[in-house]
Amino acid sequence: MENKIREAIDEIKRGSFEIIDIEAIEKLIKRYFETGENFYVKAGFDPTAPDLHLGHTVLIQKLATFQKFGGIVQFLIGDFTATIGDPTGKSETRKVLSEEDVQRNAVSYKDQVFKILDESKTEVMFNSKWLKELGTGGLIALASNLTVARMIERDDFSKRFASNTPIAVSEFLYPLLQGYDSVAMNTDIELGGTDQKFNLLMGRTLQKAYNCKKQQAVLMMPILEGLDGVQKMSKSLGNYIGVTDEAFDMFGKILSISDELMWRYFELLSAKSLKEIEEIKEGVKSETLHPKKVKESLAMEIVERFHGNGAGITAKEEFERVFAKKDVPTDMNSFELDAPVWICQALVDSKLVDSTSQARRDIKANAVSINQEKIGDDKLNLEKGEYILQKGKKNFAKIIIK
Repeated sequence: MENKIREAIDEIKRGSFEIIDIEAIEKLIKRYFETGENFYVKAGFDPTAPDLHLGHTVLIQKLATFQKFGGIVQFLIGDFTATIGDPTGKSETRKVLSEEDVQRNAVSYKDQVFKILDESKTEVMFNSKWLKELGTGGLIALASNLTVARMIERDDFSKRFASNTPIAVSEFLYPLLQGYDSVAMNTDIELGGTDQKFNLLMGRTLQKAYNCKKQQAVLMMPILEGLDGVQKMSKSLGNYIGVTDEAFDMFGKILSISDELMWRYFELLSAKSLKEIEEIKEGVKSETLHPKKVKESLAMEIVERFHGNGAGITAKEEFERVFAKKDVPTDMNSFELDAPVWICQALVDSKLVDSTSQARRDIKANAVSINQEKIGDDKLNLEKGEYILQKGKKNFAKIIIK
């Protein structure tokens, strides 16, 4: 049993940025293995954007790991706190969401996270249930647990204060309310990103203040690098893999990452155990496994997670049919355009040519292909769909026309 407990702790520590009170986590795991008693692991999500990318799933994947070892996930939809807006990392007061937006986004989150989490070991909770009942007296009592000086210590607040950027009093309430969630939910462990440390520690502070007979442990996960391997995964930077991406696109994007970044994705995204990953690394090191084959296995695993059994091998076969056998690169730039699109404008927008007049000349010179077929019509309009544009032998771009 000791070996099982140690393996469980190693899996929980895997990829984490910082853990506060690992001893408490070890006791909970040990108790589960010895008695079968569950414990509660919280992660809060303000439903401000319904579409997740793989960077968001790093935290959800860790929640799934806890579920393997006795954790009941408290998946908290911050429908009340979203009406305030978490100021973490922001240089200005955030726009408040409407109740309709919050509810619509919450439904979308639930649909997406249960592709990773075990629904039978998950409690979806909404903090409006207890925060609406807190009342004026309860709110004042809650606010008395923190000084203004302590609040200003928070990095984003201190920067805004120093630069004379307005800070709404309501924003001071956010970390207090997040901490109170842990009191109301009787949470044992809370997970969050590295930028959430102040808020996560607030749960420990308030559980002590409210005599909860426990102080939650805290586990923070790092930010996942995007496809470029440098910047964090972000839709605004265009280096992301969306969990709602088509299986074919998801497979291709994962295959485009560097061999070095592949191991980071294995660590933070794969459901394979540390022992299995170490065996794969040894195989690559000894050259009994090719890095591309390993990357393909990772891509298939992630595709199947979001698209179902069999989707991974189907995506792989389609990818090979379209690309590998036609000498088309897998790491080409991708552009989204609105239908209809004039072919010459598409060549400009995808940065294959500098002007529409140059595009006309290239088409007339038989130097432009769409999906590996030469075109000669410089008046062609492209409708909704996905296309691979090629100019000459080595210049490619993928365009997605919506």
